[in-house]
Amino acid sequence: MRRRRITGGISALAGVLVLGALPAAPTASAAASVTERPLPPISPTPQSLSRAGGDAVLTGRVVIVADAATDAAARDRLGRELRNHGVDRIDVVTPESASRAPAGALRIRLGPADRPDIARALGTTAVPDHPEGYALKVTGGPAVHAQVALGGTDAAGQFYAVQTLRQLLERDGTGWRVAGAQVGDYPSMPLRGTIEGFYGQPWTQAERLDQMDFYGDVKANTYVYAPKDDPYHRDKWREPYPADKLAELGQLVDRARANHVRFTFAVSPGGSICYSDPADRKALKDKLQALYDLGTRAFSIPLDDISYTKWNCAADQQTYGQPGRQAAAKAQVDLLNDVQRTFIATHDGARPLQTVPTEYGDLTDTAYKQTLRATLDPAVVVMWTGTDVVPPAITDEQADAASRLFGRKVFVWDNYPVNDYGNTSGRLLLAPYDRREAGLSGHLSGIVANPMNQPYASKVAVFGAAGFTWNDTAYDARENWPRALSYLAGGDRRATEALLVLGDLEHMAPTFGATPWQPQAPELARRIAAFWADWNAGRRAQAVGELRAYAERIEQAPSLIRGGAVQQGFVTDAASWLDATQLWGKAMVVTLDALSARNAGDTDTAQALLAESGDLQARARAVRVQPARNTWASVQPKVGDGVLDTFLSAAAGLARQ
Repeated sequence: MRRRRITGGISALAGVLVLGALPAAPTASAAASVTERPLPPISPTPQSLSRAGGDAVLTGRVVIVADAATDAAARDRLGRELRNHGVDRIDVVTPESASRAPAGALRIRLGPADRPDIARALGTTAVPDHPEGYALKVTGGPAVHAQVALGGTDAAGQFYAVQTLRQLLERDGTGWRVAGAQVGDYPSMPLRGTIEGFYGQPWTQAERLDQMDFYGDVKANTYVYAPKDDPYHRDKWREPYPADKLAELGQLVDRARANHVRFTFAVSPGGSICYSDPADRKALKDKLQALYDLGTRAFSIPLDDISYTKWNCAADQQTYGQPGRQAAAKAQVDLLNDVQRTFIATHDGARPLQTVPTEYGDLTDTAYKQTLRATLDPAVVVMWTGTDVVPPAITDEQADAASRLFGRKVFVWDNYPVNDYGNTSGRLLLAPYDRREAGLSGHLSGIVANPMNQPYASKVAVFGAAGFTWNDTAYDARENWPRALSYLAGGDRRATEALLVLGDLEHMAPTFGATPWQPQAPELARRIAAFWADWNAGRRAQAVGELRAYAERIEQAPSLIRGGAVQQGFVTDAASWLDATQLWGKAMVVTLDALSARNAGDTDTAQALLAESGDLQARARAVRVQPARNTWASVQPKVGDGVLDTFLSAAAGLARQ
């Protein structure tokens, strides 16, 4: 449940910045202008963020004041950010020796909020009483007074304070300053992140390692390893991982820990397990033990996408009776309770077992759910996908109903932006994370998004999911979406604008049914509607000119995205869509030129341009997704379909008249 909102700045990951060699103190009017300047946007949106006064100047030498209770991952990330922002020398000292550090050096006090020197630096700033919480305060002024205080309620809070601090760094001429802010912050939901649970080509090791760093950036704390096409996860669940694969998983566990991400190992035995067989149960626990030995402390046994109307062995019928919903639930509960009580509860640091029930996507009460509700160990975390496999929305009322059905707060497996099913063929899903109701934090234990086979392209929606689960009541999809794209573009303005154009063309979010839950190309559709309004009102030159300018942006967007600012992984993921977008954009420019020529009475030029546009469209339709990572194989990448192509057809008809 959400705690009280904290109105003051607070300290959880603290660091006092004592800045040297500053210019003379600003005049009163100059100081006033600084304190009135808006703070930079912070993602995820903090529970409380306000200006604390003037900015602090970042100097070339920094002293980090840390002790044994300082989170190593937070300290390392802080050092990396300082070096990336022009700091030449970093000294690490203890609180006891901090007074002997050079007076002109920047001091950052980093550690628990209740450490005496951090508490003094925070002053009256309150610290949130919440796991993973932190407080941050920046005080500007002359060198002897300027400071930044960060304090965490735990190690994760320290790390998250650094993630906020890096977003407060703003360029100041040739240097950098830290915006004068105070922040009191903590997550609304305990579990936040992703589940790699799609069908098709799993992510590579390098892609997964990058994802762990990304989750740290956006304050997501959960990654569930459950790729359907990893044979050792599902079909070969009894077999131990080969040594090389186990080494990769160990590296992944370590990278997750460095970003305060809980690597959650999932093994899915439901397709072949004999629930009553002691040997199968031992094989399952041995599989979990191998990952526990690597440092994993979170585990899941998904039982989704299996038949529960037949047994895999005769012994289960003798033990649990004729196959059916209630018998399947009895067998599954027997297995899950055994793992929770004899493995999880006996292993130091292990978190409660997670599961995905076979009935995971509706609100219908059945004998299966009744049995789970009545007999499943209360500690076991149950996942639910919403009112359908791909829900068009998730409301507080639905989440509350699901929690009543399973007898505990459910953990949502959100099948967005996953693109492994038929209606997503040829699509990148780049629309924002949306239509999840504010207040869900009161009804859920958390949300993990199921991403696409394309990991970098998935960051757009995952960035939003992280923002929503951190602070659902303040989440605004319209504000979050450009921030996500700016993150991919490294803050570059032109590249971000190009990504916004591409994202609009890849905006459709399908469901398993005929009606998508997010529309295709809403911005382009709006501009086309304006074009027709102007055209029909006789403002034809204006209509063509305004839409042509946007068509040029479509044509130019792929080159800008490939210009070096955008993460290379995204460029690779989107390569086929970028190729097609450039052709579709050029076709639109040429078609609008044909309309202009026809409007001027030059029918020959209009016909020649229409022929050129037709050739460009044919080339766009001939593009194929390569390499084919998805279950839908090598297909045509869809770009603004139903909007862009429909307009080209209608405009060509006008130009031929």
